[in-house]
Amino acid sequence: MLKKLFIAAMLTIITASSSYAMAKEGCGGECASCHTMTPQEATGIIKKIGGTVTSVRQSPARGLYEMLIERDGRKGVLYMDYGKKHLIQGAVFELGTLEQVIAHKDELPQPKPQKPVDVKTIPVANAVIMGNPKGTKKLYIFTDPECPFCRTGHAELKKLVKIAPDVAIHIMLFPLPMHPGAYDKSRAVLESKSLDLLNRAFEGKEIPKPIKETSKKSIDEIAKFAADNGISGTPTMVLPDGTIQVGMRDAETMKKMLEGK
Repeated sequence: MLKKLFIAAMLTIITASSSYAMAKEGCGGECASCHTMTPQEATGIIKKIGGTVTSVRQSPARGLYEMLIERDGRKGVLYMDYGKKHLIQGAVFELGTLEQVIAHKDELPQPKPQKPVDVKTIPVANAVIMGNPKGTKKLYIFTDPECPFCRTGHAELKKLVKIAPDVAIHIMLFPLPMHPGAYDKSRAVLESKSLDLLNRAFEGKEIPKPIKETSKKSIDEIAKFAADNGISGTPTMVLPDGTIQVGMRDAETMKKMLEGK
């Protein structure tokens, strides 16, 4: 199932990015000998979304620059085509292993070893709850409204609600730095705690802008909990016993996991 979700997510990224410029056909040798971009130039190009590019390297995927971007004290990567016309967000995976490859891995914060968390310390006051708020089985989902993997997983969570009426799903909005609009979308959803607004955000539809300063604190508390407990990507599940599961599962599998099967 993970591979199915991977393919679906990557199709979303590829479709959204189908017009990016690749290296000239027949080009040989080192890409850096012909294609260069300074961090200062990159910062100027992405000024509309904000942030500072501190480093530019050739992406493991031929034909792209990988940019290390810093914003609000957090780091992430974005990609740009050699024509410097298209900005690409998402992850690059090696097809042979399905492992993510990042040119700036040495400069990104390294996740702490994952061990079971004390679920009592999860800041659930900042959660949006799907399913039965009084359910005896609890599932915690760290998710980002602009993450394609999370979008696929959110559809499975809606199925889980229908087949597991005793489950309370705590949606912990955890916007990643590489998704420019995710922070404000997460704030807006959290301010209303509206499931309709949550669904609209994952569907890529327009939602209201955040208006309350308190929502910044709430999102930042979720991010701090994630950092303190080795959660660095989305989607990530935390089971009732505190076990961390990176990625999402289909609804039937999650139901069995919650039942201890």
